[in-house]
Amino acid sequence: MRKTVSLIKEKVMPSLPAVLRTQGIPDRALASQRVIELAEMALLIHRELAAPAGIVMEISPEKFGAVYQGVGLNEDSTPLDLIAPKADQFALFAVTLGKAVSDRIALLFDEQEFALGAILDGVASESTELACELLRSEYRRDLEREKRFGSEQGLLPFSPGYCGWHISAQRMLFDVLKPDGIGVQLGETFLMEPLKSISGVFVVARKTAFEFDDDFPFCTTCRTRTCRERIAELAVQ
Repeated sequence: MRKTVSLIKEKVMPSLPAVLRTQGIPDRALASQRVIELAEMALLIHRELAAPAGIVMEISPEKFGAVYQGVGLNEDSTPLDLIAPKADQFALFAVTLGKAVSDRIALLFDEQEFALGAILDGVASESTELACELLRSEYRRDLEREKRFGSEQGLLPFSPGYCGWHISAQRMLFDVLKPDGIGVQLGETFLMEPLKSISGVFVVARKTAFEFDDDFPFCTTCRTRTCRERIAELAVQ
């Protein structure tokens, strides 16, 4: 199964409080009126320019194994090393907001509109995460309609560059997925263009398969530990 999806823009619009948090402001009451005005302006720009789209392609365990290994630069032990052998399904994915948003961010910085540029960058980052979540939900609904997803199963995304999966694996992932149909390309340093894009693999497995301790050596440099939240969320889904 290979599917290209035009995502609904309104469903990937971050809230004003979420945008403020990207700027280190945990409560709207702590934000100046000027910052709120800039955040609202950034949201308007984003609504005008964003063109969210995603692509999902199911892949066999054998083919995913080759994508995952990439050029052999992964850490010696990773969460996916533990999870993949227990998985029921793999699907490569990519999601993007389109070129116009990234271009506007770059233009704002070129024009020394640093405050608005930084806030628009935060808006776009939040929106890209929401787009990834929306694509995940779309794929899960497809599996449910085909009776290939049950209450005991979970579905989580993993991306090269995180959790010990070396970013160079992007090359093999792109060779197989070919996300240029949604306007996403890979640069020489494995960064995606447009920058506001995410790629990786959706893994379907029993919820218990995703349980792991965050005590890998690379976990010490992780600032967010979002894996803890995602695993906890599976228990209540």
